Amino acid sequence: MTSKQPTARIRKSPEQVRSAVHQAVIDLLSAPDGAELTIPAIAQHAGVNHTSIYRRWGSREALLADVVTTRLERDSPLADTGTLRGDLTAWAEAGVASIRTPEGRLLVRAVALSMPSSADMQTERAQHFRRRLDSIERIRERATARGEHPPPLEQILDQLIAPLYLRAIFGIDPPATGYPDVLVDRLLASTGAPDTDQ
Repeated sequence: MTSKQPTARIRKSPEQVRSAVHQAVIDLLSAPDGAELTIPAIAQHAGVNHTSIYRRWGSREALLADVVTTRLERDSPLADTGTLRGDLTAWAEAGVASIRTPEGRLLVRAVALSMPSSADMQTERAQHFRRRLDSIERIRERATARGEHPPPLEQILDQLIAPLYLRAIFGIDPPATGYPDVLVDRLLASTGAPDTDQ
């Protein structure tokens, strides 16, 4: 009688681990029973060792920030329309479309859950969100290269990005049409930047 051999664990590549862990976060966030979003629970759902998650992300907060940023980069690619107004409007339109989806709402929840409780966690989280800020900086750099005068990053955050995500946090959908244009109009008017599209 032969004994049953233990099933060998399939070794995943780093990118397969990342993909599986990201999907596990989305699945657990969307679970109707309100599954607990802990590193061990995420690891079990993803089929990876929890030490792999700690080694790669360091904390749950940094992992959630990476999930959010990666999904936003996928759903809101950086358009090059040829003008500052066009680029900002395209970015905002993609953001509105994203937060209108069930997964987009889950990502807003993930942002809230990723609020750090220590300075070290804040640093880890900020490194992931920095990627998203860098995309806005690239819009500004392209505008400057074209001879336009883009608003400061902080003003774009306050007047274009913050309104979108505050609405999402409070569960208030943006108006059905024209909202990105309204935000961009207000932003450019408040900075006195010449509007090259007009």
